[in-house]
Amino acid sequence: MLNYFKFLLHQLKGWPQQNYYLFFFSLGCQLMTLVNQPITLLTVITFIGTTLGVLCILSINAAKSVNGVLGIISAICFIYVGFSAKNYLSIGEQIAYMLTLDIPVLLSKEWNHNMASKIRQFKGKTWLVAIVSTVLVYFVSGYLMQRFTDDPRPWIDAIAFSISLSAGIISFLRYNNQYFWWLASGLAQMVLWYVSFIHGSASLAMFVNSSVYLINDVIAFTVSPWYNQKTRARMQQVEEEYYHLSH
Repeated sequence: MLNYFKFLLHQLKGWPQQNYYLFFFSLGCQLMTLVNQPITLLTVITFIGTTLGVLCILSINAAKSVNGVLGIISAICFIYVGFSAKNYLSIGEQIAYMLTLDIPVLLSKEWNHNMASKIRQFKGKTWLVAIVSTVLVYFVSGYLMQRFTDDPRPWIDAIAFSISLSAGIISFLRYNNQYFWWLASGLAQMVLWYVSFIHGSASLAMFVNSSVYLINDVIAFTVSPWYNQKTRARMQQVEEEYYHLSH
């Protein structure tokens, strides 16, 4: 167990500097949002979820598998927030993250050893499958939410859900094309949580969180090992050195 905690601590090191800057910027924004509203169980859980959620997506950006632990804890917080706002598909989204990304990452040796060396790209057919699957999930989930629940924003909720679900699956399969989906997901999440905030059913913190996610996606296209060859090579070397020292 001690070795595992050492492993998790190691996974928080060696990220691109921009990742750390974005985390502390996000933390400051979330603290200001927290103290400028009544302190309730919902706002505290939202703060915990958004803080860990940002760490989670930054760790994915840095191709570090600590996102498994961070993702599960933040997902539990977001499930509570989504239920409070009646954004039911946001609950499904978090469950999908845990099933397709967080839990498999915790169990997968592929993710837990030198992930940067296993990054790959879509081919033509893969693009088609990913796009068509996302559209199908959108229509099916939107219809089901509208037909069987009291979700006040079923089709907005469905857009965020379908894109995010696809992004999680693409991420676990180690395709760097995931960031096109994450970018679209960030925009959809911003719309969903802004509308929810305007309707009085969610904290502004969730909108701020989605904005930070969007910034993270932009960073991924520049300094992240998913796209930056120099960063990838450096991280591969560091991970190999750590692996040999720990074994």
